Order: sequence, then C-alpha cells, then structure tokens
Amino acid sequence: MRIDLHIHSTASDGTLSPLEILALAQHLNIAAISITDHDTLDGSKDALSFGIPPSVKFLTGVEIGSEPPPSFSCAGSFHILGYAVDVDHPELNHTLSMLRDSRKRRNPQILELLSRLGIEITLDEVRNLAGDGQLGRPHIAQFMVEKGYAPSIDAAFDEYLGNGKPAYVDRFRFECEKTIKTILNAGGIPVLAHPLLLGIKENDILEDLIAVLTEMGLRGIEVYYPEHTKNLIAYYSRLASHFNLLITGGTDFHGDIKPEIKMGVGKGDFLVPYELYEKLISSL
Repeated sequence: MRIDLHIHSTASDGTLSPLEILALAQHLNIAAISITDHDTLDGSKDALSFGIPPSVKFLTGVEIGSEPPPSFSCAGSFHILGYAVDVDHPELNHTLSMLRDSRKRRNPQILELLSRLGIEITLDEVRNLAGDGQLGRPHIAQFMVEKGYAPSIDAAFDEYLGNGKPAYVDRFRFECEKTIKTILNAGGIPVLAHPLLLGIKENDILEDLIAVLTEMGLRGIEVYYPEHTKNLIAYYSRLASHFNLLITGGTDFHGDIKPEIKMGVGKGDFLVPYELYEKLISSL
C-alpha cells in the first residue's frame, strides 16, 4: 500500500494530464495520490471533474513557491504544499492567479536573456510545447534540449536557467506566512516541501526555521522524497515528531520532464506508507 502525494500534471509542468495520472495510479495500484501543481488548482479540479477511480484515494493539492521568513536565507526551493484545500476558495484562487501572472511576465525576459546568449527561442514555440498548461522554465528547458541547446533538462538549468545562472529571472512570491494562512483559510493542510532542497546545511538553522513556520501555522513536513537519504528521512521524522507536525511524502513526479522519477516508486526503491495518508485525513 504505497501513496504518492507530490505529482505534477500538464496543468503546470508535468507531461501527463490529470486523467492520465488517475489511470496510471490505478494501473500501478497506488492507494492514494495528490496532484500538487505549481500555483494552480486546475490539475485537482480536472481530476475531480473526471471522477476519481474507486481504488484510488484522492487529495486536492497545490505547490506554492514562497519567500522564506525574513530572518532566513534559502539557497534552494522554498515551497509550501497545500493538501485537502477547497478548490473553489476565492482567496486561494486569487492568490494563485497573481502568482501565475508573475510567471507569465518573466517568461519573455528569460527568452530575451537566452537570445543574448545566442539561444533563439520564441514564446510561441514554447507555448506549443506546453499546450494548455502553465508555461514555465521546465518547458523552456525541454525545448532547449529538443533543439540541441542543452544535453538534458538538468543541464539547461545548471548552465542557463537555474538561480544565479545567466538566463535566470526572479519572480514575485508571497511571504510564507501569507501562503500558510491562505492554505489554512481554504481548509487545507500546509506542508513544507522537500526540506533538503532548501539548501540549508546547518541543522540548528533548519530547526529554527521549522519552529518559526510552525508558529505561522505549518502543519507538516514532506519527509519522504526521492532525494532524501534514509538518514535524512529519520532526521526529518524526528523533527516532525518534535514539533508535532504531520509527515507526508511523494515523488515529485513530472513525467517525461523528469524521466528518472516514476510515480509511486521514484527511482525504483521509494515508498511512502499508506498510514501517512490516513493520519493526514484524520487530522482534517
């Protein structure tokens, strides 16, 4: 009985539609899933409109990029997952709309910087690749690979699109307290995503950060993640217990954009136990 509570669809930067994700989860006998697209609820909305297979438990979800608390500096991705949110909640939908607008404004800026580096890509070309989804850096990276500008999506980020690289453009994000409160107001459970990717090396700083986030209303930590070693899983589990936080986990599945990560099993030996889903549900 495995679960996967971190899945991206074509509504953001995944390559499988919500309907395909539901079908794959059923085929793989994954007991519970959540579609957690970046800054949009469209993936969850579409899944609900299609109808959830009886064999699969489903949690609405979203992943929101946020600013860390003012006294903390994070070199990596600071994301808050929101589970079991009301997909029609006005405040949450308005917040996500503002974040999507920020993404849209930076895409032409990224392409302009790439052009100065001799990489000619038009917005229409990337739009065709993204389809109806939310156009972002992964789609630009994917197009760079297809056109031979980069050997892989990871290489495109490492050389051009990642934070601090020559074609990186920052975007607007809400402060994490605003993000957490908005998820709570929408009836959801705010969870700190993939703590390893925060880029915080010192344990005491991470613990101070989680203490501050807990005061803001954080309810959980994504302990199980493909990049988390067994030692990290044990450490993050102890942190969750210490701060009385829920434990969640997922693969961060994106389909062909991250082909090495498979739904439910990550790189092959990954498992998030079903009991974590049950504890999450019982906390609502």
